Amino acid sequence: MTDRELIDFLAIAEKMKCNTRHSWTSTNRKESVAEHSWRLSLMALLLEKEIENVDFQKVIKMCIIHDLGEAVTGDIPSFLKTEQHSKEEEKAIVKLMEKLPEPQKSDMMILFEEMEQRQTIEAKIYKALDRLEAVIQHNEAPISSWLPLEYELQQQYGWEEAQVHKRLSKLRKTAKQDTLDKIKQEKQ
Repeated sequence: MTDRELIDFLAIAEKMKCNTRHSWTSTNRKESVAEHSWRLSLMALLLEKEIENVDFQKVIKMCIIHDLGEAVTGDIPSFLKTEQHSKEEEKAIVKLMEKLPEPQKSDMMILFEEMEQRQTIEAKIYKALDRLEAVIQHNEAPISSWLPLEYELQQQYGWEEAQVHKRLSKLRKTAKQDTLDKIKQEKQ
């Protein structure tokens, strides 16, 4: 990869820092796509020794690149995302990957395909962590930033994906309890 190719690709990826998500931080500001991806990657790193027989280097790569398409499309909250939105994001990812030289282009395309198919344990764990990070972030945000539908969504989102491993299932249960505690505290 030439310096110019690297810099040009990073210039596009930089938009992940600029594009915000539906989520809010604990200091009551919009979270960027890049911030979500960073903390998701950190979660994977921290759980690496607790989940055996998984290629966590691959999981972390998935976490880092999973929202690259949002550098182009912006974030659409999961509860609003349509099949058309998903197709547009996939097109954006392919267009971004086309800018890369080999072998980076092929490596990333193969990784994205694995993530989309969600057949491998690594892809399943990445997706579970992606959902869990969003739930944890919402629990950390002021409840005033929640939409009415999120009171229920926070209790269900990512539950199925977390069943891929007992450690993630346990983490999801803890996050649900944090949600229930936050809702209860608001009512007091």
